[in-house]
Amino acid sequence: MATVLAIETSCDETGVAIVKNRKVCSNVVASQIPIHRPYGGVVPEVASRQHLEMVNPLITEALSSANQDWTDIDAIATTCAPGLVGALLVGITAAKSLAMVHQKPFLGVHHLEGHIYASYLSEPDLKPPFLCLLVSGGHTSLIRVIGCGQYETLGQTRDDAAGEAFDKVARLLNLGYPGGPVIDRLAASGNPQAFPLPEGRISLPGGGYHPYDSSFSGLKTAVLRLVDKLNQKGVELPVADLAASFQDTVARGLTKRAIACALNYQLDTITVGGGVAANSRLRHLLQEAAKENHLRVLFPPMKFCTDNAAMIACAAADHLEHDHTSPLTLGAYSRMAIADVMNLYEAI
Repeated sequence: MATVLAIETSCDETGVAIVKNRKVCSNVVASQIPIHRPYGGVVPEVASRQHLEMVNPLITEALSSANQDWTDIDAIATTCAPGLVGALLVGITAAKSLAMVHQKPFLGVHHLEGHIYASYLSEPDLKPPFLCLLVSGGHTSLIRVIGCGQYETLGQTRDDAAGEAFDKVARLLNLGYPGGPVIDRLAASGNPQAFPLPEGRISLPGGGYHPYDSSFSGLKTAVLRLVDKLNQKGVELPVADLAASFQDTVARGLTKRAIACALNYQLDTITVGGGVAANSRLRHLLQEAAKENHLRVLFPPMKFCTDNAAMIACAAADHLEHDHTSPLTLGAYSRMAIADVMNLYEAI
């Protein structure tokens, strides 16, 4: 069983973790949310500088927390795609340097593959094939997991990601950044049926709708128009009801598509990854729908929903077991389809 030290610096959280096969030995994360909150979103240059400041102390902390030294580590991994290029380069440079100094194999990991592997950390006996609903600030996809490095995207958003929509609606309601947690909290005291909102279906040229693709830009615009209309009337915004109605619309749409996709492709297990996997309404609706359709649904623990290095290390450990390593010439990629993940590796 391989022991991997991994670094995650794709966006606004610096993470370092050590994972032995699918067991987490240590997992440390330094969040940048307080730094970016005044700007209402992530500032790439600020994120890169913060990663540069934090990566070395976190590497030391991860080794100490796991009670391990470099002789215990079999490989070094890092996120290399997709993400903010400057931020990715911090992790890639650190990982390559460590791999060369300590003469360890180097592995670059696709960020979305990491989110898929987050479920393995709590369900080590999980085996493909299964369906992964990946919902985060930058991605919303339904992915059929066939095996290590083998993925097929069955559905995706045509515009905004689910997490991105949460952030934009939170901004409309003056709730601050990030939007997901605060909307979830306020929705608990709101009425999810207070305002009917569009689910965002994708029309097909010959009529009908795409069963697995989604759209959130129209939903965001509907909330904007609703807020403008209420403001024009001079009434106090029913923020809790708006939050609950928006959240319920997103969760219902995601649940409907995930269940239909799993049934149509005869997959009996649905895993959920990404920051929106922490949303309470999505968890409730998807678990209820899965139970009704005799499907199994797996949500990772909250600490593995948001960006972290443990999921990156878990994915890297599996690739290493399949004799995959990355060349030291590997670069950073702001965009890369998950179907191209094997381009990151070469056989030992």
